[in-house]
Amino acid sequence: VQLQAFGGGLVQPGGFLRLSCVASGFTFNNYYMSWARQAPGERLERLALLNPAGDSTTYADSTKGRFTISRDNAKNTLYLQMNNLEPDDTAVYYCGKGRTYYTPTVDLRGQGTRVTVSS
Repeated sequence: VQLQAFGGGLVQPGGFLRLSCVASGFTFNNYYMSWARQAPGERLERLALLNPAGDSTTYADSTKGRFTISRDNAKNTLYLQMNNLEPDDTAVYYCGKGRTYYTPTVDLRGQGTRVTVSS
């Protein structure tokens, strides 16, 4: 079972990035998926949650409508579209797999991809 996140990088304030997370080793469309981030010296912050069918989302207030979580079950891939990025969005971003079809609690996280927002 593996999650590989990529798509991070250096972006200027006001810019955008799309993160991807490729899943393998489990039936992707049977599980909740999520994104979280951890800024330097901070605790892990949950950002967005998506149900197995991809039609129900939950977002943290910090995303302020700037982030969109989505999935392509045919490609076993989870996405996070991030727009209007701010310096406070600088962090390592992790995708996560839910424990069961009905349980969004994360039981596996990928290795993370680093996002730096700076001019």
